[in-house]
Amino acid sequence: MKTKPVLTLSDVKLIAAAAEGFAIKNQWPVVIAICDDGGHLLWLERLDGVAPISAEIAPAKARTAALGRRQSKIYEEMINNGRTSFLSVPALAGMLEGGEPILVDGQCVGAIGVSGVKSSEDAQIAQAGLAALAALANGAAP
Repeated sequence: MKTKPVLTLSDVKLIAAAAEGFAIKNQWPVVIAICDDGGHLLWLERLDGVAPISAEIAPAKARTAALGRRQSKIYEEMINNGRTSFLSVPALAGMLEGGEPILVDGQCVGAIGVSGVKSSEDAQIAQAGLAALAALANGAAP
């Protein structure tokens, strides 16, 4: 039997707060979604001024990153490079940049998805959340 780390509510809150802080600092209205490794939603936060559709896109990006165990951007690049048949993959609807897997000790424990601004900016927000968790894991104070 193998064991692996899992996200706690305090981990999720830390990731979300860091992502929110980065988005607010840049005045980027977004939706932030965090899910577990099975793609089940643990957190959804919709900042003021974001388009309603982002509340659907952010969780889809997070779920895609969690189930695929990789950045959602990779799927977008595959499709843009001509592998359009990948659009038929079941259960992956958020194949756009902005979904980042949450990796701990090489294990995927969940993912964060962000939607609302340019995809590259969504990814920066998600990465800010991941950086906060990494800093905590490395002994830095939250």
